[in-house]
Amino acid sequence: MLVTHRVWRRSALGLVALTVLGGTGYAWAQLSKLDTGITVADVIAPSAKIPEGVSPSSVDQNILLVGIDSRNDAQGNPLPQALLDQLHAGSSEDGGDTTDSIIVVHLPAGGGAATAISIPRDSYVPLAGGLGSHKINSAFSRGKNAAKNQLRAQGLSGAELEKQSDAAGARTAVETVQQVTGLTINHYAAVNLAGFYSLSNAIGGVSVCLNNPVNDKYSGANFPAGEQTISGAEALAFVRQRHGLPSDLDRIKRQQAFLSGMAKKILSAGTLSDPTKLSDLISAVQGSLVIDKGWDIFSFAQQLRGLSAGSITFTTVPVQSLSMATGDGDAVKVDLGQIRAFVKQVTGQAVNGNASTGTGTDSSGGVGRIKNTAQTTSNTEQPVTSNATGCVN
Repeated sequence: MLVTHRVWRRSALGLVALTVLGGTGYAWAQLSKLDTGITVADVIAPSAKIPEGVSPSSVDQNILLVGIDSRNDAQGNPLPQALLDQLHAGSSEDGGDTTDSIIVVHLPAGGGAATAISIPRDSYVPLAGGLGSHKINSAFSRGKNAAKNQLRAQGLSGAELEKQSDAAGARTAVETVQQVTGLTINHYAAVNLAGFYSLSNAIGGVSVCLNNPVNDKYSGANFPAGEQTISGAEALAFVRQRHGLPSDLDRIKRQQAFLSGMAKKILSAGTLSDPTKLSDLISAVQGSLVIDKGWDIFSFAQQLRGLSAGSITFTTVPVQSLSMATGDGDAVKVDLGQIRAFVKQVTGQAVNGNASTGTGTDSSGGVGRIKNTAQTTSNTEQPVTSNATGCVN
């Protein structure tokens, strides 16, 4: 069954910020500053990169966006404990470097509407690099840990060890997503907890609406029902809350509501024409993102210059069950054939791989077991565009 509610999370905030920065002449003049200050990592295979001399706008592009549950900054340095406390993020030892959000953004050749395809973080799939079948959000951390011992043996330590092992984890995540979707990933962008905090603060908060009041001690989400403006730690709590919601898909709706509101805020509230607000936004983007080496962000922003808030469609890959028992605990059951057919349908792009691959197996070699055979809600609604609003759970 198809579900169309999962949407961008932390890393998407950075991409939307880049997208809307091209909206005014003044903002456009400031974009050249983005070429400095963004951390880069060599994570995209040469065969997947757009050849030199080829205009990016002339070919289909697929960008992998991930939000990493990391307690380090983009340069590999530990985040201050005071900030982690404010974000209800535990200690520097928590998190495990899993990717809490995994989104592929498809940009069609010649321009046109972008499509953001989310993959549920607990989808049980074969991981790249011979790491077995596990939840897809562990691809980054398992790839990172596999490389870390080798890097230590080479004498690396501290921030440099974190940066290079992060790059190895990113490569595993990219290869895994390529295997699952059948798409070739051309670019990669990641943001951590602190990045989301900074970006949401830079735009002065986002208006959201809740159907019911919430008070969750785990995420720090404590909000009344109705419309309200949130930023910083509150914004992070809003999109991170898991406990007390009917299902994880409701958290996905939260993420969608926030990002839709953010795009509207930047486009309509004078952010791009206000020198101070724009400077804050650019600084937040610079300090928050890790992107693939060689990605010309200035040229990318030029390509997106005409993209409006309503021309981004958010959708999710089909899922078969939200509760499949595996050696890694409850997971989301997906079928790779269904995913690839869906991806081809929404992007119009040919995909690689055998569409009859089926589900992954657990690490012991057995097929994951369905603990709750009820399938997810059928796809009776249209995909959501970024100008859609409304109250969420």
